[in-house]
Amino acid sequence: MKILITIQGNFVAPRFDMVSEVLIASYDGQQLIGKPRTILISRPSADELCSFITKEEIAIVVCGGIEERHYKYLTWRKMMVFDSIIGPHAEALQMVIENRLVPGTILPGAAGDEAWA
Repeated sequence: MKILITIQGNFVAPRFDMVSEVLIASYDGQQLIGKPRTILISRPSADELCSFITKEEIAIVVCGGIEERHYKYLTWRKMMVFDSIIGPHAEALQMVIENRLVPGTILPGAAGDEAWA
């Protein structure tokens, strides 16, 4: 299965509709397969990002704030969506792998001011 995290620098991007970069990791249910890859998005667009997520056959989406219609579309497409996540994307990925991430999680690494600098 594939995991997609919307990112901004080293952190989960605060807004789904303004994302210019995503991290995609392949996961076999126990561990990552290969190294996660970062993909630059040509222009921020929630609709285009949803289309990209569908084409890539993503199973899990991790993001910050997301509009309800995009959330509903992704869940209708049978994707798990963890929204309102705040903090470093590496911590978010690790929590997905450990099956500990829940929507609204504020990750320990989010404590510093550098998170949104």
